[in-house]
Amino acid sequence: MENDPLVFDVNIAKDKPNSYRKVKNNSGCPFCDPAGLTHIFRREGGMIWLLNKYSTLHDTFQTVLIESSKHQGDITSYSVDYNRALMRFSLSCFNQVNNSGKFRSVLWYKNYGPHSGGSLEHPHMQIVGLKKLDGYQFIGPSAFAGITLYQHNGLEVNVCTHPVQGYIELDFNLLEESSIDEWSDWIQSGAKYMLQVLSNGRCDSYNLFFYPRSDQGICAKLISRFTVSPYFVGYKLSQVDNREKLIIEANKFKNFFASGSIVQA
Repeated sequence: MENDPLVFDVNIAKDKPNSYRKVKNNSGCPFCDPAGLTHIFRREGGMIWLLNKYSTLHDTFQTVLIESSKHQGDITSYSVDYNRALMRFSLSCFNQVNNSGKFRSVLWYKNYGPHSGGSLEHPHMQIVGLKKLDGYQFIGPSAFAGITLYQHNGLEVNVCTHPVQGYIELDFNLLEESSIDEWSDWIQSGAKYMLQVLSNGRCDSYNLFFYPRSDQGICAKLISRFTVSPYFVGYKLSQVDNREKLIIEANKFKNFFASGSIVQA
């Protein structure tokens, strides 16, 4: 299968602010200064969807969704109500781009932590329209399936058995939009689980990816970020823990959610 890479413009990237570099090339966080933001598409309280000032990828439409006015915020610390509002807002923004018919595919994802591949600490997501590439060419239906730990009213939660990268990936399949609030709660609990419980709390970073499904649903996938396996780096071969470990992890996460892990409003 031919690999068509995204083309990265180094000349634009060199001026980007970065929270994780030892020597920072810009002072201050641009997302902490809403008055200085431009090309805003939509705003809802502290949530702002706007054009990415540093569009480093060729043949793309890059946008940023600022989640909150709080620099240290994250979906793990938002109230239940705020996190639900955020997921509704961001899904609406994604649908606007995805349904525009202007792009071959549209990507929606979030980076969190120093090992996530992100550049800014301030909580945000990205919605990116790809003009020429199919961003899902390597993603099949099996990537959304696994050991089910919850299934009710058009929402299915599992520990993935065919992960995109590995080893433990949590899938949240929203098949009926009426369950979006419960979907949001499970995602919030999953992010907390990855940072507090998985690998005895050694995980400090994660990615959250959203995949449109062929049945009109959407899968939110949480991937913990550690040093990437050489099998994945060199061969695109993902790895998964044995089934016994996956079942243990599924039960631990189910109990974690049931224990009231999410923040009440």
